[in-house]
Amino acid sequence: MKFNNFFAMLSRMKYINRWGLMRNTINENIAEHSLETAFIAHGLAVIGNTYFGKDIDENAVAVAAMFHDTTEIITGDMPTPVKYFEPNIKEAYKKVEKEAQKKLLSSLPDEMRQKYHNIYTTESKKAELYRYVKAADKLSALIKCIEERKMGNMDFESAEETTLKSVKKMEMEEAEYFIEHFLPAYSFTLDEQTKE
Repeated sequence: MKFNNFFAMLSRMKYINRWGLMRNTINENIAEHSLETAFIAHGLAVIGNTYFGKDIDENAVAVAAMFHDTTEIITGDMPTPVKYFEPNIKEAYKKVEKEAQKKLLSSLPDEMRQKYHNIYTTESKKAELYRYVKAADKLSALIKCIEERKMGNMDFESAEETTLKSVKKMEMEEAEYFIEHFLPAYSFTLDEQTKE
């Protein structure tokens, strides 16, 4: 009997920490980050459909966000300043990610592989879904910066400013809505969040 290790590999996401170049008050792994990104991406799609007349498949966006960093099980988390330092590094890393994706997909039974391949595909009509994932990814990073600053860790102050600018640069009305209506609550204590 042949064993397939796809899901066992996914379970290793909890071992890959993010923000490797930063002093962290609280460590964050890619499993935690991917779940938060999926929640936010789904929320952005709901915001788009509810307030801006969009017709986005919220569930497809959430699933794409769940899987958006799975290749890092193999590659590790490359810090953004390194990944985007120079165009050749960025291009080389994309190739490494593609190989990691192939490796993950090869760990599935043939009959299941296409379904998961479709999740990783970013071409044509799926590009719009990944715009929501990218915005959610940036918002998750922004939330991490806010949480670290709230804990007194000023190492994230510059990252917070840069990340907020990159979200704004996307010119995405759903992200702007999230920033205005949901982001402030991340600075609240639990008592402040739950009081009526």
